[in-house]
Amino acid sequence: MTYARFPWRGSVGLVLGSSTGGVGQHVSSLVRGLIAAGSTALVCGPAATDEQFGFSAAGASFRAVEIPASPGPQDSGAVRALRRALSGQQLDVLHAHGLRAGFVAALARPSVPLVATLHNAVLAKGLRAQATALVERVVARNAALVLGASEDLVERAEELGGRARLSPVSAPAMAPPKRSRAAVRAEFRLAADVPLVLSVGRLHPQKRYDLLVDASARWRELTPAPVTVVAGSGPSYMDLAQRASEKRARLYLLGHRNDVPELLLGADLAVVTSDWEARQLFAQEALRAGVPLICTAVGGLPGLVGDAAVQIPPGDVDALDAAVKRLLADPALRAEYAARGPKRAATWPSEDDTVADVITAYAEVTRG
Repeated sequence: MTYARFPWRGSVGLVLGSSTGGVGQHVSSLVRGLIAAGSTALVCGPAATDEQFGFSAAGASFRAVEIPASPGPQDSGAVRALRRALSGQQLDVLHAHGLRAGFVAALARPSVPLVATLHNAVLAKGLRAQATALVERVVARNAALVLGASEDLVERAEELGGRARLSPVSAPAMAPPKRSRAAVRAEFRLAADVPLVLSVGRLHPQKRYDLLVDASARWRELTPAPVTVVAGSGPSYMDLAQRASEKRARLYLLGHRNDVPELLLGADLAVVTSDWEARQLFAQEALRAGVPLICTAVGGLPGLVGDAAVQIPPGDVDALDAAVKRLLADPALRAEYAARGPKRAATWPSEDDTVADVITAYAEVTRG
């Protein structure tokens, strides 16, 4: 796609916090699109994000700004670091990704319009929920425009006094697999008839991988018993590893992987167990690849997958267990969902559409 039909050209500052998945991939996609459209990009975020997502390699300037995962006194250091990174930069708009990055960007008081994309809902409780609500309000009211990855995020920003609209985030196109299905399955020493259940995501309590561990322990009774693998890193790694060991679950934590297309090629089922998601990238990748998907009916997922996936209630290990057993026992049903996935995916906005939508947002906030 060409962006020539969009008259807006400018210099954009992109701000993000720690990311090992969706947010970093989205910012990387925007960098590539902005450069292709004739704009310039400066990315400010943790040094590890440039190493993983290659912002500099894609043509952006990069400044290391470590943004903490939780609000606290350390925010003042992040604000000062962001001000230094922006000093002397001739920007037209500053675009923060995620609530934490949006908060730091708002406190830095940029001299140009601030756009904030919200990628996740706040699930905190108690005092932490109160503190996070204050952060949400600061971001909503200081941003010239809030872009929500799902309708509930848009509604939340508007409730807090912000100007907001929906901006669906598309998963970047996956590279073709470099290995065969047989080679992928051989990595896990799977016999031809052993099902492989796959999930990909950050190891964080929101993802509810504890449910996947508990359900996979039940699947030992099946013949043949499936193997479950989870690709991703995060703070829940040790807890999940201990839980899997205690329950003797046939579940393995793979850590961060760069071969998701190959893992999908080897998988028989894809599973998302999260308490909340907007347009989770792995769910998009699974349907595009034609892998039958079971996901929780939360956030933006029902509108994303429609009838192309089996939807279950969040936090319900019995529903997860039943859905997996049902699909594994019915090859024809798996084939039906495998066919539905790519058809549903064809109706989604493309990666180019997502970039074009964001460029339109920049034009809106800089028009005056």
